[in-house]
Amino acid sequence: MAKAKQDRRQADDADVPVEFETAMGELETLVEKLEHGEFTLEESIKQYERGMALTRACEKALRDAEQKVLALASDGKNEVLEDFTPDDDED
Repeated sequence: MAKAKQDRRQADDADVPVEFETAMGELETLVEKLEHGEFTLEESIKQYERGMALTRACEKALRDAEQKVLALASDGKNEVLEDFTPDDDED
């Protein structure tokens, strides 16, 4: 069963746009259509699967970009990436 799920995930990811902006735009459109009930139940499930593949692609693109920025900013110092914490005094 796990093999079938992995095969389906790879098939879903195979036709996902490579560029972040393209994948994110498609995901936003898909979410809007799902929210407005534009699909049958079966089509909604297929679109949900597509949305998950797009989400994984966007997350990977963001992780890759984050690592590139870290590498550029560190100047080879092996710095550790820290979570962003916004300032509370922006009021």
